[in-house]
Amino acid sequence: MGFRFPGILHAKKNQVSSKSLDVPKGYLAIYVGEGQKKRFIIPVSYLNQPSFQDLLSLAEDEFGYDHPMGGITIPCSEDTFLGHTSALRYM
Repeated sequence: MGFRFPGILHAKKNQVSSKSLDVPKGYLAIYVGEGQKKRFIIPVSYLNQPSFQDLLSLAEDEFGYDHPMGGITIPCSEDTFLGHTSALRYM
């Protein structure tokens, strides 16, 4: 049994084309994970939310402005990320 988060889109696993082309307008691709990174597509409106800004502060402390995946990388577990962002979909 899985949970659906309408505000978060999971990246397609079998897509080989340019990753920037599969991000809809108004969304942003980020990478989440402590070891293996998973790509999520989030609404840009999340960037204004204090709980998401806490996650961005973690990324800044860990990587500064040089993210190894080429996009914003959040250095937390996937469960922590989903916990933070699940409340944002109702805002």
